[in-house]
Amino acid sequence: MNKVLPLSHNEMGTRWIFSKNKKKEVLNRHPLWTMIQKEMSDQIRSWRFIILIGIIALTCMGSMYAALTQIGKVPAKELANSAFFFLKLFTLSDGTLPSFTVFIGFLGPLLGIGLGFDAINSEYNRGTLSRILSQPIYRDYVINSKFMASLAIISALLTALVLLVVGWGLIAIGIPPTPDEILRIISFLIISICYVALWLNLSLFFSIKFRQASTSALAGLSIWLFFSIFYDMIVNLLAKGLAPKRLFSEAQAVAFKNSILNLMRINPIYLFNEATDILLIPTVRSTGALTMKQVQGTLPTPLPIGQSLLMVWPQITGLIAGSIVLFALGYYAFMRREVRSR
Repeated sequence: MNKVLPLSHNEMGTRWIFSKNKKKEVLNRHPLWTMIQKEMSDQIRSWRFIILIGIIALTCMGSMYAALTQIGKVPAKELANSAFFFLKLFTLSDGTLPSFTVFIGFLGPLLGIGLGFDAINSEYNRGTLSRILSQPIYRDYVINSKFMASLAIISALLTALVLLVVGWGLIAIGIPPTPDEILRIISFLIISICYVALWLNLSLFFSIKFRQASTSALAGLSIWLFFSIFYDMIVNLLAKGLAPKRLFSEAQAVAFKNSILNLMRINPIYLFNEATDILLIPTVRSTGALTMKQVQGTLPTPLPIGQSLLMVWPQITGLIAGSIVLFALGYYAFMRREVRSR
């Protein structure tokens, strides 16, 4: 009876390297991964992406310069003794330009809409969508690759901007961030990616519903402008109209104020701004109106990172839920759509 000899270390290492290379080769041959690479290459090489990244980078660098200018006016003793001073790079402004977080909240939707408004309808109008689906690939690979490629680009761009702010702040201030500040900055980055992904899914949905890229772009920009400018005006008008004419108690006033805040939280831009304020300004201890009894006895000390994350968890859940709903609607519409060009 023949005996099976044990493998030597060299043979085992050779087989492990061969299996690893084979797995990598199979991964590279996977249709979804190939489509993601192709979409990322097309997005990065387009003039649209270059223009978008130029606008966002210049505005964010301008806000960074304004924050450093304002920080330079702070005395050295106060700078050394202040807590969470590194986070002011993201929230501070000199009055001429908004802060870094405000710019991300305002221009982040523009990035998501710009990357997805013609993702599907451009393929349809060129007649390439039917050619792609004639290949032995699953139909949902098309929309999944569009979303995953754009999300990877958004994540890389936002990470680069945040690292640019951190590096510039280290050089200019000379004070390294504490572990708590690092966790807050990472949490802010994750929330920013989820926020831009919501607008990306909205633009993908419009790209599926509308045949023309110009129509889907105008639809996405209209919703962005509505939530950026007009929604707050409408809610304020409703608040003035619904406010009772006679005087009411403090508890009723707080309840009315909280109901107005709940209406404001339908706006994803407001959710993002509220979440970033709580994370990057640790002294914020509440997201709504409070009575004097609720405020009495509280200490004006910064919240730990765990408590701040618990406070912003509803906002994060709202952004993620909205993104999932929009992607599901786009996925359903795309799977039922006729792909043959007319």
